[in-house]
Amino acid sequence: MTRQLPDLTLENWHPSRDTLHRVLRIAGALRRYYMPAQKHWWHITLSVSARGLTTAPFPVGDQSVEVTLDLLAHRLLIESSSGHHIAVPLQNQTEGGLCDRVETGFRVMGIELQPDLLSAFNSSEAMPYDAAAAGRYFQAIGWIDAVFRQFKGGLREETGPVHIFPHHMDLSMNWFSGRLAPGVDPDDAENADEQLNFGFATGDESIADAYFYITAYPAPDGWTDLPLPTGAYWRIKGWTGAVLPYAALASSDCPAELLLGFQQALLDHARRLMR
Repeated sequence: MTRQLPDLTLENWHPSRDTLHRVLRIAGALRRYYMPAQKHWWHITLSVSARGLTTAPFPVGDQSVEVTLDLLAHRLLIESSSGHHIAVPLQNQTEGGLCDRVETGFRVMGIELQPDLLSAFNSSEAMPYDAAAAGRYFQAIGWIDAVFRQFKGGLREETGPVHIFPHHMDLSMNWFSGRLAPGVDPDDAENADEQLNFGFATGDESIADAYFYITAYPAPDGWTDLPLPTGAYWRIKGWTGAVLPYAALASSDCPAELLLGFQQALLDHARRLMR
């Protein structure tokens, strides 16, 4: 799993990253509407596929539909179990124009979308799209997804899926200690479980460039006392968690070992505190 990771410095692809984020939110809105609800909002997420990012099949009436951000052919691909498929190029698109094409595609499949389902995505401004930058992101996120799945495979406790949340464009997975959070209603499915969240973000208002994070809910006493591996640090302003910059992996000869070691160290620390 050792490889040379691509540069993801956000200033080099920020407009294209934002375009991918907007398209992700459109795909996520479709999945959220049709997919049966799951705890922790797992029904709204996408996952990494061999071609890009996918909703995986979701039920619509008597057929299944899958929406894929195809980052090899740079298109939004809509496929149905009825045999229909529609491909919309990601280049030279506006948000509103893309949604019009999506609605037309569903109509071809015999599906009329709810009138307000995509109404929030109506911008007429061109969405910049750099195919090379999208390719670098796909190369990185495919590798990260594989490492997260390797880490998940070694855990005996309950874990959530490795998936991407459209609202923040972060790839993440949950680990559950098996205990209830103190003082929380046990029937509160969203907040009752003590857990860690392992994630990767492409950069945001809190941290300018791509980074890995590990947060605890609720944060136990002593959570931020653990010395972290070289390059990682504790963030305590705005939100609390351990952070490992993606750039540290991109410059490492053993990036998988570095990421897995970071994840395992924080998991072992949590296991000592959450008991």
